[in-house]
Amino acid sequence: MTGRPQNDLLRQLTPHDFELIAPHLQPVDLAAGHILHHAGDAVTAVHFPCGSALVSFAVPVEDDREVESLLVGREGAVGVAAGRTASLAYSRIVVKLSGTLVRLPQRALEQAQQKSATLQDMLSRYVDCQLAQLLQTAACNAAHSIEQRAAKWIVSVHEHIGEAEIPLTHEQLAGMLGVSRSYASRVIQMFKARRILATRRGAILILDAPALQARACTCNGAVKKHFGEVFGRASSAS
Repeated sequence: MTGRPQNDLLRQLTPHDFELIAPHLQPVDLAAGHILHHAGDAVTAVHFPCGSALVSFAVPVEDDREVESLLVGREGAVGVAAGRTASLAYSRIVVKLSGTLVRLPQRALEQAQQKSATLQDMLSRYVDCQLAQLLQTAACNAAHSIEQRAAKWIVSVHEHIGEAEIPLTHEQLAGMLGVSRSYASRVIQMFKARRILATRRGAILILDAPALQARACTCNGAVKKHFGEVFGRASSAS
């Protein structure tokens, strides 16, 4: 493909590094609910969400429930291994918000990494940032209230898509929080009573973004700060 896709990680690559993988990049339009990997699947390709596309990692827990542990949008990629070889998916990886993802075969990425230390370094930095996201999510789930976490997730989706109307159902929000749908609905009703949110069929509408941000925990900010520090060092070193 020609030109850089709307993915921040791909856009940060040097011209040489991008040229190494460009012939192997394949844009695919995927609908919400499309499963990229089931838990235990071999990860044979890396996917780079573009634009407003969003992918979630859903970890199974008891009672046949799943808990969202990670959201990946245009800032990153899905399937980047810590090493140069393919790995197994630990969670179910599913498209949360529809859009374009750019697919890169794992083998093509491995060959490109063998030719470029800077590409290997960039991807290693991203793996570090993704680990930071997971650690922050674990801390958030242990330390913060359902209200704070709900506000955090809604703010996060809002920042990814840049729209006040978010295609997020009560059931999907419940999955992000690891609670029942009825519990998630009560939290939404509380925000509605304060005129912070409104709801439409299959969507949540943000009425007062500053108020929503004020009720969210600071976990998103901590992760974004780490991204800036890690990739700031990468930019200054290149």
